[in-house]
Amino acid sequence: MSYNPYIILFDGVCNLCNGSVNFVLDRDKKKKFKFGALQSDIGKELLRKYNVQHSVNYDSVVLIKNNKVYKKSSAALEVAKHLGGIWPALYVFKIIPSFIRDFIYDLISKNRYRIFGRTETCRLPEPGIKERFLS
Repeated sequence: MSYNPYIILFDGVCNLCNGSVNFVLDRDKKKKFKFGALQSDIGKELLRKYNVQHSVNYDSVVLIKNNKVYKKSSAALEVAKHLGGIWPALYVFKIIPSFIRDFIYDLISKNRYRIFGRTETCRLPEPGIKERFLS
């Protein structure tokens, strides 16, 4: 099956972000999403390719879907829309203006290391899911 995967770029050293990747992996039954760390060479290359300005502390998830870039809460809602179960229902929050959604997103993002911790290195995928990660 040949298709254009949806690419999620995430902070590879953030425990919250890694937990979110696991959450998506468990609910992405159609395997639409591929993953890459923002800090990785391919992550940086994709940010350049799509002209995404990104802070040095990698404070936002980035979704590349059909050559369109989504960041922060918009990225999270787009991802939820494509998951199995009840998660697509969260897309209803798209009616809330992005400046309000992103304000809440930024509060969590600013405190994510303090609350959830961080690792010293980016995540290395286990063999069973390695094909879901960009190298």
